[in-house]
Amino acid sequence: MTDSSGGPAPQRRPQQRKQVLLRLDPSVYEALARWASDELRSANAQIEFLLRRALAEAGRLPGGAKPIPRRGRPPASDEPER
Repeated sequence: MTDSSGGPAPQRRPQQRKQVLLRLDPSVYEALARWASDELRSANAQIEFLLRRALAEAGRLPGGAKPIPRRGRPPASDEPER
């Protein structure tokens, strides 16, 4: 494959998740951490969940946004073990 200049096209790297520094009031963080714990999420996952929900409600969630990665143990298989 070539790019528009006729040279070889650069290889695409998988898109990595962005890291963001977020400063929060300590009491807000504690409330967020408790809420996340109640829903079995990390504080980081809770922030992403809330941001995605707010974006969707405002009609601003990009169509190409990938779903939140699933964490933890994979679901049990329907096939019996041999």
